[in-house]
Amino acid sequence: MRLQNKVIVVTGAASGIGQAAAICCAQEGAQVVVVDLDQKGIENTVNTIQKSGHTAQGFSVDVKEEDQVRALFDKIEDAFDHIDGLIHAAGILEGALTPVDHFEELTWDRVIDINLKGSFLTTKYAVPLIEKTEQGVIVLIASAAGVKGGSSSVAYGSSKGGVHGLAMVLESQLASRNIRVHDVCPGGIVTPLKMRVVEKQAEATNRSVAQLSADLGNPEGIGKVLAFLVSNEADYIRGTIFTR
Repeated sequence: MRLQNKVIVVTGAASGIGQAAAICCAQEGAQVVVVDLDQKGIENTVNTIQKSGHTAQGFSVDVKEEDQVRALFDKIEDAFDHIDGLIHAAGILEGALTPVDHFEELTWDRVIDINLKGSFLTTKYAVPLIEKTEQGVIVLIASAAGVKGGSSSVAYGSSKGGVHGLAMVLESQLASRNIRVHDVCPGGIVTPLKMRVVEKQAEATNRSVAQLSADLGNPEGIGKVLAFLVSNEADYIRGTIFTR
């Protein structure tokens, strides 16, 4: 198994891409740290991993709150000493289909704080623990939205464009510390976040949810890609990766 004995932290792991990544990493032998704000979702992911004979533990953390993120990585350091990889998938999409001139500032702030600030804070406190391995990996989940296309939400597209920019800065900044950095930009994936948008689009266009979701990808497919990227086998890969 390509992640045997590695410690992989996955945020946003209560559902969607984060959950798929956590399960795929565990299947590859990793000790997975499951991080999210949704306690029930955390328990579901941890139980799924443990029932299949693999190792995981969960922590409820709000990634936009620095004190909570700092405390999380203090606990991880106490438990494992180091981290081999971080997959940061925590994020939200709010304000879908709302025109910019009607977009509320509070919604903008919340999305930017969780998606972009959360990426910064999680990376900030993960780096010292990843550096200990001398061959660590950070993977941030951006999106095709805000990078090479638009979005249903002004704030979401902007935040994911910011995550993409953060990853590009980190790639050059952390190379000398033997940490490779990726941002993965998925297309449309069947996740709770995406399906809430699809339901709104269906109502607005009088089309069915089934029609609008027919071409969406499976989270497990992205999870397998992410598990590969945090393995030593992907050492030759750098930068941004676009997926379905």
